Amino acid sequence: MKKYVLKTPVQPATYRVDYGGELNDEQKEVVFAGNGPILVIAGAGSGKTRTLVYRVSRLIESGVDPSKILLLTFTNKAAREMMRRVEALLTIDTRKMAGGTFHSVGNRLLRQYGERIGVSPHFTILDPEDAREMLEAATSDLKIKTLDKRFPKGDVLLDLYSYTINTGRKLSEVLAERAPHFLALQDEIVRVFGRYLERKKGARACDYDDLLLHWKTLLDTETGKELAARFQHVLVDEYQDTNHLQGDVVDGMARGHGNVTVVGDDAQSIYAFRGASFENIIGFPDRYPAARVFHLTTNYRSVPEILALANASIGRNQRQFKKELSAVRPAGAIPGVVPLPDAFDQARFVAQRILEWRDEGEKLSDCAVLYRSHYQAMEIQMELTRRAIPYEIRSGIRFFEQKHVKDVLAFLRILVNGKDEMSWKRALKIFPRIGERTAFQIWEAIGETREPLETFRRGEFGSIGRGAEAALAPFRKLLDRLDSPSMRNAPADAIREIVDSVYRDFARAKFANGDARLDDLEQFAQFAAAYESVPSFLDEVSLFNELSGEDTVAGLPEDERVVLSSIHQAKGLEWSRVAVIGLSEGRFPNYRAGATDEGLEEERRLFYVGCTRAKNELLLTYPMLARDRYSTDVILEASRFVTELPGETYEKWIVELEPEEERPPVRTIDPEDESQELAGDDAAADREDESQEVPEDVN
Repeated sequence: MKKYVLKTPVQPATYRVDYGGELNDEQKEVVFAGNGPILVIAGAGSGKTRTLVYRVSRLIESGVDPSKILLLTFTNKAAREMMRRVEALLTIDTRKMAGGTFHSVGNRLLRQYGERIGVSPHFTILDPEDAREMLEAATSDLKIKTLDKRFPKGDVLLDLYSYTINTGRKLSEVLAERAPHFLALQDEIVRVFGRYLERKKGARACDYDDLLLHWKTLLDTETGKELAARFQHVLVDEYQDTNHLQGDVVDGMARGHGNVTVVGDDAQSIYAFRGASFENIIGFPDRYPAARVFHLTTNYRSVPEILALANASIGRNQRQFKKELSAVRPAGAIPGVVPLPDAFDQARFVAQRILEWRDEGEKLSDCAVLYRSHYQAMEIQMELTRRAIPYEIRSGIRFFEQKHVKDVLAFLRILVNGKDEMSWKRALKIFPRIGERTAFQIWEAIGETREPLETFRRGEFGSIGRGAEAALAPFRKLLDRLDSPSMRNAPADAIREIVDSVYRDFARAKFANGDARLDDLEQFAQFAAAYESVPSFLDEVSLFNELSGEDTVAGLPEDERVVLSSIHQAKGLEWSRVAVIGLSEGRFPNYRAGATDEGLEEERRLFYVGCTRAKNELLLTYPMLARDRYSTDVILEASRFVTELPGETYEKWIVELEPEEERPPVRTIDPEDESQELAGDDAAADREDESQEVPEDVN
């Protein structure tokens, strides 16, 4: 391994920027670190962006030509903002600086140098939708049988292809880990990928992954030396989120001069499922023996009590750069750990606490509910809707509006109302050989009859071809099973029957995250277990969908909404008050992700990220009871991330909730009445004293 000689350029006697007054001691060490490989471990809320901006400024003031600086980020917006701040500091034109996402920079370099490796400068960029369609066209070219719905569709193929390219792993390993149900189809998938490559070449097209792959190829040629000479300093933001291919690109750009500054936090590396490589940041000192490692540990965001809990949690991880965040803010509220009877009571408590926060003067938009998985927000969405508390979803669309949930609901709606045309067409198109035209033809045949459900079950839907008719046989059998008193009176059983009979294979072939969606549907079934019949369950869901369209309450500012978000989506954000919900063992940590030591440590990092989003108050809640698929009550244990916390880092809350049928009507937000009393007792008063990318945009 080459060792780099650290040379500091001659610095002017004075600087235009007041580094001493604008930076703390930790930040100044990074800014004035000189040349060579530098790893900055920037803790949550420690001002890493500020440090990176001032380091760029210092380089320019030290005589480095702005055109020799390359800044790599994960959004073009972040790069533009950093360069704008540098320009404001130095009052110079920074347009000569190269900055942007990996993909946007790769695109620009390939336009200039791509011909040297056989890439036309006039190539077309395939966005994910284009790439998906080309993969499906490649499948069609090879006449691979996809009509049984078991061969992966375009979205799944693209996910497998992209993950393989970005991680540098073999397809067989990726299939075994992410889609073992497709291992038997490995040879066919390889053929499709080969045909996909041929199609891209023939169309002079590059997908997002090609922008990085071709860039890496350039670096392995003589052009690599030219690029290293062109960019004398490489700076990378959010380095812990880079994948294996991006790590290779960074190393290639630094080859020769070694002037690479990477900024990130190993404790916030939470995107392995997207292909991010924890090894990039944890192994940086091994790849660069001359590297200096700096720590930014002064936290400007959270009160010390929240940081004490977060420090204690992440300290349990073995593979990490050890550090402890220290607060500059005065003492505040001790985090609360709140066990609750079940997920419904958890939702009631959190909604009530949000109302209390608002009464204390907090804006709704500065309150957040965070969770490990999207399904964990199902009950809280229902409760906020009932109380007319406006909210916005940062982790995707509302639970009941997701495609897989609506697909399963379509079967139930057919069961209750055989005249529901839209539900018939949605359900029919789940089956092989049934497209829009055939679904319309079937509806035309049964829709005008007195009992469409019975007509369809008898097979009286006209001539649609033997293949399509055979494909519908499982649908007809499923309807026979669903149309029984036992199923009509057990919506949870009906949902599981739909999934087990026809939807499981469809979801795995259709969606890149098929297993996660199946987890959603199991939790959906558990939610449905509280209802005595399919019709009553559908009424509740339909009413929710209608009410949830009312995003705001009259009189409140448009942006006054509680934020609901997965922790993965919340990274980099902050709120005054945060509730992290669903902290039950097997759910957070997720039972699959936490099955290995490596996976468990990432789950703990996810918990750490969730906790460090809070500035003033942090609540950790978990349900103690759930119902399994056999309608048996199951006791849930508190997450190990809670039980392993030192007692002095939190207060345990005992919440006494009134029985729902005896409780007064829930309180809703009335912007014209600020004098409302809380419904029932103060839920938080009785306390014990004892102690988680769309690919980057391309310009």
